[in-house]
Amino acid sequence: MSNLSNLPTLSPEGSLSQYLQDIRKFPMLEANEEYMLAKAWAEHKDRKAAHKLVTSHLRLVAKIAMGYRGYGLPVADLIAEGNVGMMQAVKRFDAEKGFRLATYAMWWIRAAIQEYILRSWSLVKIGTTAAQKKLFFNLRRLKGQIEAIEEGDLLPEHVTKIAEKLDVPETDVVNMNRRMSAMDHSLNAPLRADAEGEWQDWLVDDAPDQETLVAEKEEHTNRLTLLQDAMEDLNERERHILNERRLAEPPKTLEELSQEYGVSRERVRQIEVRAFEKVQKAMKQAAANMARN
Repeated sequence: MSNLSNLPTLSPEGSLSQYLQDIRKFPMLEANEEYMLAKAWAEHKDRKAAHKLVTSHLRLVAKIAMGYRGYGLPVADLIAEGNVGMMQAVKRFDAEKGFRLATYAMWWIRAAIQEYILRSWSLVKIGTTAAQKKLFFNLRRLKGQIEAIEEGDLLPEHVTKIAEKLDVPETDVVNMNRRMSAMDHSLNAPLRADAEGEWQDWLVDDAPDQETLVAEKEEHTNRLTLLQDAMEDLNERERHILNERRLAEPPKTLEELSQEYGVSRERVRQIEVRAFEKVQKAMKQAAANMARN
């Protein structure tokens, strides 16, 4: 599966627009056809079926890859990594579970691309903790929500909002924003030394189409189900504190919950951390089980 041949490729010197035109030649699959192809691969290791499943989703891979183009890495590499994730998704896809391949594949595509970005960005030490990774992949979105679109350092009030939203130190927000702002300028790099135009001139409209919206909604539902199942392992106090601190909008403060339970703020924080670790472990295990199946 990992060495499927005849897949369109985009070299660092190649034309992005031409590649996007090439992959549009592969038709989208109807649900029934997708099901039969998935069964053919799962039961008979039919490589033609697997190839058709992969190529019919190359547009989805490209669209997801475009969403990560602001990290200063070659679009060709992002797409290539996403295609690897797509192949892994086809390899593990179980059509009997009742959902479309796109819904399942989106997780694998994003995971492959994000892992590549994290490996590449390790050179600038973005950090390896869960909180730092969360900040890395959510900073741009949150800046857009609060209209913090100015260049340079964030305003103090914007730093505070983002730090509170992601539950990270304000210094982490400032440092990450500076690193990512520096990398943003790479979008203005020329396509080739001997060619006119910049990478950003070739970027396609990344407004989500209907298929992507539906797939993302289904993926969100699946993740929510995993979260709800994981929280069943918590006791009532752990579940309530985690919900109020991590899921509620706006979240309750440690002081509010300490008064509610008659314990110190530090004790509430400890319960929150322990509950989050339990949920995180349960969700990782559930995801691993799904991947094995």
